[in-house]
Amino acid sequence: MKFNLADVFETVVDSVPERPVLSFDGKETSYAEMDKQANRVAHFFADGGIGPDDKVALFLKNCPEHVQALLATIKLRAVPVNVNYRYTDAELEYIFDNSDSAAIVVELPEHQGSVARLLPKLPLVRAVFVVGDITDELKAAVDGLEGRKVALASFADVDKFSDARDFEPRNGEELYLLYTGGTTGYPKGVMWQHDDFFRKPISGGNPYGDPRKDYEEIATAVKDFPSMRFLLAAPLMHGAASYSMFTFLSLGGCLILERDFDAEKIVKNIERDKTQTILIVGDAMGLPLVEQMEKHKEDVDMSSLFLITSGGAIWSQHVRDRMVAAKEGLMLRDNFGASESGNDGEISLDDSGNLKVPPTDRMMVVDERFQKITKPGEVGYIARIGNIPLGYYKDEEKTKRTFPVMEDGTRISVLGDMGYVEEDGSIVFLGRGSQCINTGGEKVYAEEVEAVLHGHPAIADALVVPVPDPKYGQRVAAVAKVAEGQDEPSLEDVQEHCRKELAGYKVPRTVVFVDEVKRTPAGKADYKWAKSAADPAAV
Repeated sequence: MKFNLADVFETVVDSVPERPVLSFDGKETSYAEMDKQANRVAHFFADGGIGPDDKVALFLKNCPEHVQALLATIKLRAVPVNVNYRYTDAELEYIFDNSDSAAIVVELPEHQGSVARLLPKLPLVRAVFVVGDITDELKAAVDGLEGRKVALASFADVDKFSDARDFEPRNGEELYLLYTGGTTGYPKGVMWQHDDFFRKPISGGNPYGDPRKDYEEIATAVKDFPSMRFLLAAPLMHGAASYSMFTFLSLGGCLILERDFDAEKIVKNIERDKTQTILIVGDAMGLPLVEQMEKHKEDVDMSSLFLITSGGAIWSQHVRDRMVAAKEGLMLRDNFGASESGNDGEISLDDSGNLKVPPTDRMMVVDERFQKITKPGEVGYIARIGNIPLGYYKDEEKTKRTFPVMEDGTRISVLGDMGYVEEDGSIVFLGRGSQCINTGGEKVYAEEVEAVLHGHPAIADALVVPVPDPKYGQRVAAVAKVAEGQDEPSLEDVQEHCRKELAGYKVPRTVVFVDEVKRTPAGKADYKWAKSAADPAAV
């Protein structure tokens, strides 16, 4: 059988209707209430002309309506499109156009302004749904369109619609479109079938054991599984956040949602929300979070918190150690995965500082011809196998490159992550090949150096990039932010710190200190910006 995400959610609703599914600003919503709200929104969307296979762009920050709109979209067999709310008009136009969006869901006045300016360039958009008040600018833009009609409606009207669950049957082959972060170019739309999405990114509905076999098993298991309360520090438009949301919904958990990432607010609200698990994206969120944990260790009851999990970015040992020291008994989990592969399992640090995953049937290491590498220590590309995406939306060329087929017919996902197999079958992760620095023939992986830099007490955040070098071709450069309350360290001090854990050729030759290390809202690295910031140091 094939799983559909909406059917999975509705199965959980019918099994534990009174459990809380969402906590936002201290207000809780039950599974039954959320189901009815999502049904109303689905009928609201349908009234605006949206149906199966239509793309619905969710141009929203974290809010209850974001969850409602996402669930409503999949209930209709329509296709959700995640939108980065910090994008410029040019980037937004690309997303709306590339995804063939038929509808846009938008909230903030400034975001409505972007939609108003772009509508004349988006002939496929036929509906705009607004959370909150509709701005005069957006009204005027819709009224001024020539030769086409765009429905414009406010979520204030949602309550007028039916809360009945009377949608057409689903088959699990529906599309879920997830746009990548676009740190190395324009984002790509990763096409997931619902069934593959359920089995891989959300671990078959059970990350703690065997995947669920059918809906009946989901219904039975969820009653016995405790209602875990988990907080998403990442925005819902980020892939790791959507993976986590659907994972915990399939377990009957409660999503604690914050409007924005505010480390102090998150820590202070642990006591109020009885937060048990927090999802972060690497050190960009982990460092400010642990600083607040240390600051409020004595005045906030954090006894409910037992797990912090990370995905999507480097999570240094230095930050992890501080977290464990700040909260007794705290468990940590570092997830390895990507938009194009889903959840690949847990990654850990060994005694030598290597990032590695245990032997798995989800991954292998392949050479440039996509032949499996079994020789221990031989570096190649980490390839994911099993339930993987269909490809990139409207991009056959990139699909062929990222999702090649091996000689035996096995279809794999190859993202550029480099690594090698150890004697026991474990896979050591070196870093993304596109961020590999070639200095005098020696290869340096940016993530490895960044993890060490994050361990320096005077460095709050850092990215590592190549800069031109007349002798070695490239040399290692770092762009860093000074930690609060610390003096800017000298280059010599930084180098001395790095030499304790890194070979000499990996040590940064230049360090540029900036007021803020630029990252995406989800904490992803902006290497294009980092290279421009580091270039003056190479002159």
